[in-house]
Amino acid sequence: MMTISLSDAGKRFNRDWIFRHVNYTFTGGNAYAIVGPNGSGKSTLLQCIGGATAFSEGKIEVSDLPAGKSETKQPASISDQNLYKHLSICAPYLELIEEMTAMEFLSFHQTFKPLLDGWNEKKILDYVGLEKAAHKQIRYYSSGMKQRVKLAQAIFSNSHLLLLDEPCTNFDDAGYELYKRMISEFGNGRLIIVSSNDIEEYGFCTEKISIQDYK
Repeated sequence: MMTISLSDAGKRFNRDWIFRHVNYTFTGGNAYAIVGPNGSGKSTLLQCIGGATAFSEGKIEVSDLPAGKSETKQPASISDQNLYKHLSICAPYLELIEEMTAMEFLSFHQTFKPLLDGWNEKKILDYVGLEKAAHKQIRYYSSGMKQRVKLAQAIFSNSHLLLLDEPCTNFDDAGYELYKRMISEFGNGRLIIVSSNDIEEYGFCTEKISIQDYK
């Protein structure tokens, strides 16, 4: 199982510390929630864990990757060439290629991040309720439809680490139910980390980390 260990990790922008002295271990097969008020640094911590940005201090160790590799970086950063193959992310700030159709986007995406075994673009779009819009350019989608595409590309990627930042943004009640069903059916055995202050998004998580504890 993949394990991610943070040791005295912190992040600052200019002179302002967003969080400091984070000591925590995330273990594969479990689900974790990073919670806290808006603007408290939840998303920043998630981005640092995923390697999108580097911690300002501390150490991060990633072990038991499927390829048998362990990686330690100091100052903490895990954006090495091996780890990205094993993670996927859904976040409001990530952009879709809106000139593509949903079918084209998922086809393009799987050229560098394979889909779960037994799934293809058509089956995925049918599952998330976008079968009638599969060949429409994404720029003509509603915000909720775009969020379904973002969630689909993350959850249906054959990844061991699943990072979810406010995954139900722009969802209605049906979208929330779809999200919960996807987590129930495709979340087992993965390391899942959710950044949110909405219990409907992280209610399935067994462990909760308050970002306020690291101010």
